Amino acid sequence: MIITLTPNPSLDHTIELSAALERGEVQRATAATLHPGGKGVNIVRALSASETPALALLPGDAGDAVVRALESEGIPHKALAIGAPLRSNVAITEPDGTTTKVNEPGPVLTTAQVAALLELTVEKSDGASWLVLAGSLPPGVPNDFYARVIDAVRAAHGTRAPKIAVDSSGAPLRECLQHAPDLLKPNGEELAELTGFSDGPALEADPSLAAGAAGLLVRQGVGAVLATLGSKGAVLVSQHGTWHGSGPAIEAKSTVGAGDSALSGYLLATLRGDSPEACLQQAVAHGAAAASLPGTLVPSLHQTNPAAVVVTALSTVKEN
Repeated sequence: MIITLTPNPSLDHTIELSAALERGEVQRATAATLHPGGKGVNIVRALSASETPALALLPGDAGDAVVRALESEGIPHKALAIGAPLRSNVAITEPDGTTTKVNEPGPVLTTAQVAALLELTVEKSDGASWLVLAGSLPPGVPNDFYARVIDAVRAAHGTRAPKIAVDSSGAPLRECLQHAPDLLKPNGEELAELTGFSDGPALEADPSLAAGAAGLLVRQGVGAVLATLGSKGAVLVSQHGTWHGSGPAIEAKSTVGAGDSALSGYLLATLRGDSPEACLQQAVAHGAAAASLPGTLVPSLHQTNPAAVVVTALSTVKEN
């Protein structure tokens, strides 16, 4: 079982255009979709599509649009009532795959609600294989929330505690570094911010440079880093090795949720007992499949092609 915690879930509204976005103009959409979203929710959607047991934890009242969407899609979830509506996010996709996102901040959570969300996570994570702490934090949640969850889960469950993955950004992600998460899943920009590299696009364009940055985090105590690099695939760095996975060229339709799907593929492969190289293959295959789908659709396992992903061992570049 894989458990995800999404403190700031959303109803994701994706609008597809037939031409490039023109600021200040009126344009007609060719299609629009609504799906429950937030990183952890997307991961459970992808895992459920591949019949992998998973459960999404999130705040949300019975009857909230996000909770209703989860129910209608049959996504396993446990929602904690907060007495306020959840946010909506809008993504606008252009024909070449360029995606513009506008994300609302989300509802303000009280101190009591934050504590209840932590307690729910500790309760449901007992005996799980993985716990994924995913996405931004809504107003009212302190930046060290994920770090506190890591400590609380490990203290409560000891040897039964799940491995813990973190997929976030900014201060909430930085706060986790001293708490030895088993896996971090940054993109190039987040990896640059975490490690002090001044040029995020350069990391995304150069897998060896990205691997060097990820290696800095591993040497600080992080178990492994899966850094997604857009069209350049992904790198996986751990104490056991450093690898780059590059997938086949695809026609990108929407990049929304591609990183979430990549993490889903990686986790799914770990449950199968795959080697690190095979886990990276499945991660890149999942991410590529997601990018080739419209809107916020997530791929199932049979829609991915890990055999088309080339994995190579890297010698890291240690710069900052």
